[in-house]
Amino acid sequence: MKTSRLEAFSDGVLAIVITIMVLELKVPLGSDFETLKPLIPKFLSYILSFVYLGIYWNNHHHLFQAIEKVNGQVLWANLALLFTLSMVPFTTAWMGENNWAKNPVALYGINLLLSAIAFLVLERTAIKHEGKASKIGLAIKNHKKEILSIALYIVGVIGSIKFPVLGILCYALVALIWLTPDSRIEKQLKNIGRH
Repeated sequence: MKTSRLEAFSDGVLAIVITIMVLELKVPLGSDFETLKPLIPKFLSYILSFVYLGIYWNNHHHLFQAIEKVNGQVLWANLALLFTLSMVPFTTAWMGENNWAKNPVALYGINLLLSAIAFLVLERTAIKHEGKASKIGLAIKNHKKEILSIALYIVGVIGSIKFPVLGILCYALVALIWLTPDSRIEKQLKNIGRH
């Protein structure tokens, strides 16, 4: 089966997730800028999560440029990713509402860790379905960025128990690492186009 329906469904879910997340930012009573001060942790949490969702959307798009067909396993792997991403508004809101307290920051990191694992499972499931000699199989041979990201998430989750800011810094660092779309797939697609 072709990928277009899966991509359209995934785009819709991510759009809803972002919408739910922004609705968590409640407008304060009062017209002084001072009334916005309590929203700073919530807003910064929102920005970090928005960037993350943008990264996942971008990399999901690149991934499915290289995947030609899907099967039931790929569909379920994609649903697992969407499930973990659908929890981001909840963990973001809890973290922002509680001014980056240790437990919310740790849970947010666990959410990000599970999302990263789900994306890795999606990649591997697609490669298994299409074969190692497929576009996606040739594009994604090394997983250095994925392994580094998972390590940083683990450090962030454990570190946030004592120092919540360490967790936030680890999560922000992973976002910076992935801010540029995954170039492995683009390079592979360009190489195929030359032949």
